[in-house]
Amino acid sequence: MSRRDDRAVSGPADTRDVLSGLAPVVAPHTRLVVLGSFPSVASLQAQQYYAHPRNHFWPILSALWDVDLRALPYAERLEVVRARGLGIWDVYARCRREGSLDSAIEAAELNDLPALLQLAPGLQALAHNGGESARSMKLTQALGLAVYRLPSTSPANASWSFERKLAAWRAVFDRHGLI
Repeated sequence: MSRRDDRAVSGPADTRDVLSGLAPVVAPHTRLVVLGSFPSVASLQAQQYYAHPRNHFWPILSALWDVDLRALPYAERLEVVRARGLGIWDVYARCRREGSLDSAIEAAELNDLPALLQLAPGLQALAHNGGESARSMKLTQALGLAVYRLPSTSPANASWSFERKLAAWRAVFDRHGLI
C-alpha cells in the first residue's frame, strides 16, 4: 500500500532512486517503539537512526536515562535501547525524497507495522516521532496498542525547546516503565 499519493511521483520520467529505510531495532521484551517517518540523508549515509548531529533523539534518551548515549558507539547505543525496552523504526519502508524534509517525501510505502506484534510480543505502545509519522496513527491504533504523538526530535522542529520535548517524551516513557 502506498501513502502520500497526494504527492505521488509523476510517471516514468522520474529518475530519482527509491530510498530504502533501516531495519527495526526491537527485542521480544520491547515495550515501546518510537516510529519516525523515514531516515534523514545523514541517517541513510551512516546507516544509523537519528544520525544528524542536531537531532534531539539521542540527547533526549540520554537525559531520560542519565547516560551519555552519544559517547557510545552506535551498536552499544542500540544495546542500551533494547535493554531498556525501547524499539526504533520508521513508518515508511521506502520512498523518493530530495533532502531530508518530511514534506519532500513522495511515493512512500509503509513498513509492515503489524509485524511488530510478532517481533516484540511484549509491546505495549507506539509513539510517533513527529507529524509525518503521526499521519499513520489510524493504522497504528488498529493494532490495539496505546498510541502517542510525540514532538519531533528533528532540528526542523525549532518551535519546541529541548526542555519541552524532553517533558513530553518523559511522560510517555514513564507511563510504560522505561524510566
